[in-house]
Amino acid sequence: MSAVTTGSALQAPSSLPGRRALGLVLILATLAVAALFSAAFGANPLSLGEVWRVLGHRDASEAAHVVWTIRLPRTLLGILVGAAFGVAGALIQAMTRNPLADPGILGVTAGAGFAVTLGVGFFSAATVGGYLWFAFIGAALATVLVYLIGSAGRGSASPVTLVLAGVALTAVLNGISTFLTLIDEETFRAVRNWGLGSIARTELDDTLTVAPFLAVGLLIALGLSGALNSIALGDDLAASLGTKVQRTRVLGIVAVTLLAGGATALTGGIGFVGLMVPHVVRWFTGPDQRWIMIYSALAAPALVLAADVLGRVIARPGEVEVGIVTAVIGAPVLIALVRRRTASGL
Repeated sequence: MSAVTTGSALQAPSSLPGRRALGLVLILATLAVAALFSAAFGANPLSLGEVWRVLGHRDASEAAHVVWTIRLPRTLLGILVGAAFGVAGALIQAMTRNPLADPGILGVTAGAGFAVTLGVGFFSAATVGGYLWFAFIGAALATVLVYLIGSAGRGSASPVTLVLAGVALTAVLNGISTFLTLIDEETFRAVRNWGLGSIARTELDDTLTVAPFLAVGLLIALGLSGALNSIALGDDLAASLGTKVQRTRVLGIVAVTLLAGGATALTGGIGFVGLMVPHVVRWFTGPDQRWIMIYSALAAPALVLAADVLGRVIARPGEVEVGIVTAVIGAPVLIALVRRRTASGL
């Protein structure tokens, strides 16, 4: 049987419900295990039984303090930003009809990094709480600027022009940020540490501050998933089916800004999550964006937590930032995805 025939068989409607149900069970189980491991592993490892005990009864023990005040807030952050990056990646791939797009394609990460650089250099922001809003506002402004450049005053922007505008703006902002950090390495040390991508340095208050923005972004993305199924057929055909293409794309950009901008503000950006996860979940969901969004919101947190746990285990008593681990994992996975014809298309 040829590769094309095999791919068609995998997408057969009769097989999709079973694969979706199986995939959902696997993803939920993986997320639950990753969350439990996230609460157990670290510089002070705890047994799974001990973790389960203090989760059910919070007492005055050291284990309860470690789990409730350090690891559960970190796990919550991993779940939130994982869902944000995963859904943002799925949303960008659907809007641009580019299966290799990720949240950085629209300049969100570059805009956040550039704004944080300015905040550190000119406003003495030195902590996550200090430059949180710089990152968020920078991500939003960069996304709007990409859309304005891509539309070129025509009121609409094609997927190709959006991608080109995003790549160009990313190159410019990253170049300026790098230049500024080289001028005064000591002042901008915090920017370099933030840019590695970590869920270990963010306080619970900062997470709760950004969480409403992430929730709104997730709701918008889920609300657009039906219209994105039409846009996958092409803008003209989508419009003939009654889809408001321009409004969908604008709302999609707003959702990407909220999701990727807020998550980047909290973590400094975690690469490859928004690229890998939508590809993998399509093996179970098919091309339906409604299922892709839901699966991405569950699978991406599992990936982020698993990478975070791995980073803690391999470098104990220190740790490797989750952004570095996902990059190491993501490169070979990306190569495998590109080589699979049935997984590389939208």
